[in-house]
Amino acid sequence: MSTDTRRTVYIVDGKRTPFLKAKGKPGPFLASDLAVAAARPLLLQNSFDPADLDEVIVGCVMPTADEANIARIIALRLDIPQSVPAWTVQRNCASGMQALDCAFQNIQHGKADLILAGGTEAMSRAPVLHNDLMVGWLSQFMGARSFGQKLSVFSKLRPAHLKPIIALVRGLSDPIVGLSMGQTTEEIAYRFGISRDQMDEFSVASHQRLAAATDNGNLNEIEAVYDNAGGYFDFDDGIRRDSSIPNLAKLKPYFDRKYGKVTPGNSAQITDGAAMLLLASEDAVKKHKLNVIAKITDSQWAGLDPSQMGLGPAHAMAPIMQRNQLNISDIDNWEINEAFAGQVLGCLEAWKDTDYCKNDLGLESALGEIPHDKLNIDGGGVSLGHPVGASGARIVLHLANTLKRNKAKRGIASLCIGGGQGGAMMIEAP
Repeated sequence: MSTDTRRTVYIVDGKRTPFLKAKGKPGPFLASDLAVAAARPLLLQNSFDPADLDEVIVGCVMPTADEANIARIIALRLDIPQSVPAWTVQRNCASGMQALDCAFQNIQHGKADLILAGGTEAMSRAPVLHNDLMVGWLSQFMGARSFGQKLSVFSKLRPAHLKPIIALVRGLSDPIVGLSMGQTTEEIAYRFGISRDQMDEFSVASHQRLAAATDNGNLNEIEAVYDNAGGYFDFDDGIRRDSSIPNLAKLKPYFDRKYGKVTPGNSAQITDGAAMLLLASEDAVKKHKLNVIAKITDSQWAGLDPSQMGLGPAHAMAPIMQRNQLNISDIDNWEINEAFAGQVLGCLEAWKDTDYCKNDLGLESALGEIPHDKLNIDGGGVSLGHPVGASGARIVLHLANTLKRNKAKRGIASLCIGGGQGGAMMIEAP
């Protein structure tokens, strides 16, 4: 379809839950609970009938055993009619953005008019799995018929069978290059000469910005969530108002304990959360008399060396800039997900580096420097957490609200993606 026949796609509105830091045990909410909590007020405050939705698309990386095709579960729990299809997408850290991009493409090309899309993750409930030895043993035990046969199989049970597979740890490691995500950030820091002090300084700023945003009412996309015990959660609880460079300097490197710079203090937190948005065509906006906060104008996905996965945003944002003939000064606000402070700093350095832009991005010259005062102005993953299925939707939603609040024109949201990818989405004021 030619560009001039593609339809405009609007972000009507969005809501998210507070991002809740994992505390070493399963959190109070399933991933589907969080998505329902974010989406229900979003649907209630708009005048259309849920039957008018064309589909529901949700990103999620690690749903529980009872949440297969979690998007469908979410849709049915929201009392969206059974006739409305729902499907789940998974692109690691960018799953929420992938859901939005799928909705964007379907509306843009005339396949849909109104879509509920977003992402959710309860990282505190990531599965703990049996290893292959245990699975084989269980198969034999269940297949044994007599008591004697079961006793014989039981006698073969060994401690090695009981060693669990921690899905979260495996999921945050790359099996192709044999590196954890934190180790890939160490690679980037070495490549661009990023210091530990720079990482810690960036992290302190993230906490300070989140604190200011919380105090100034700049996070109005948050909806409080309530647990079964009557407790409620209404703010991102990973925030550290006392964060300081001296305090962060006390933390030891985690991923390279001898020579490393990446610590828990300058890395994104393990977090539970959800963000859900309504996307609509111009026809749907007029038909249902919907207010809108932004329009999606472009998106891009990129691949790169998995050992350098944190540079994914630099690769994904560059084609958008080139395709739309934009300079850095043309972008009013940027959201680059803070998987690690060193990873975001690496993306900034990559765009300033002429050799990198020429050799790795295929450009004629360096793109330039993204101003810190326009980047993640209300904090990011280091301070509020990175629930992997939800973050891509959160940064787009918050960017839209930021543009509206500042009466700005254009912004780009981007993430790095485990496995060596990057995703980016450009939005503009409507």
